[in-house]
Amino acid sequence: MRSPSELKLEIETRLEGYLSRDRDGIRHELLSLFVKARSLTIPQVYEKLQEQFSISYRSVASMVGTIASRIGILHVRRNAEGTNTVYELKDQYVDVVTDVLGTT
Repeated sequence: MRSPSELKLEIETRLEGYLSRDRDGIRHELLSLFVKARSLTIPQVYEKLQEQFSISYRSVASMVGTIASRIGILHVRRNAEGTNTVYELKDQYVDVVTDVLGTT
């Protein structure tokens, strides 16, 4: 089993790789939204990103899903009504995401 410091280093590496493929700043802005709000649904993220970028709802859902499953920094839960999934930035990774966003 990995130690917490090894896990944070792995997350940092994954985030840097993810952001290195960010041509137009959408991924950077998406992660910034999670740092600010900590808990969002896909429609909320889409609404915020739509203000700055020309992006489809499916693209937003795909990016959030990638961050949740492959990078592993989001906790996924259903809201009480069961209509929208709520994605929450895990507390132990807030500082890692903030540091990576600051260096890119």
